[in-house]
Amino acid sequence: MPNLDVAARRDRIDAIFNAEEIAAKVTELAQSIAALHLDGLLVVAILKGSFVFAADLIRALHHAGLTPEVEFMTLSGYRKSLTSSGQVQIVRDLEGDVRDRNVLLVGDILESGRTLAFAKDLLAARGAKSVRTCVLLDKAVRRAVEIEADFKGFDCPNVFVVGYGMDAGHRFRELPFVGRLVQG
Repeated sequence: MPNLDVAARRDRIDAIFNAEEIAAKVTELAQSIAALHLDGLLVVAILKGSFVFAADLIRALHHAGLTPEVEFMTLSGYRKSLTSSGQVQIVRDLEGDVRDRNVLLVGDILESGRTLAFAKDLLAARGAKSVRTCVLLDKAVRRAVEIEADFKGFDCPNVFVVGYGMDAGHRFRELPFVGRLVQG
């Protein structure tokens, strides 16, 4: 694994999805979600990677006529590594109750499926009326668990991506686009 502190100074990011493409896709996703007419929608953003996407999505849901409540959950399968540890940990749990709620679980990227499946199963076990999933990126890789997102923004190539909330060792979250980290 590269030393991210040293490597970050000479790495470059090649854009895969630009800010305009992302904005259009977020609007499209919000309209599809609104078409379900889910009463009392609770959006649960899986932090940290989804925070930018979730913020844009809830604003787009508002423009689509919804008034969702928002909760946050921090789960980790990566920590400071570029590869998944294979185990999902709850770093920060929800503050509220999901019992009898329609929940939209928002994640940044669907890869192995462990994190999304863990969160979906957890919220269902806690009594959610329904749990639907929405991810910005769906990476075409073999899943460790069987799960598909109910809503997805883009099919993602099998490369390590950063930007739009996603990071490499806590760097690059601020980028307004999604790009491939090219180590230099």
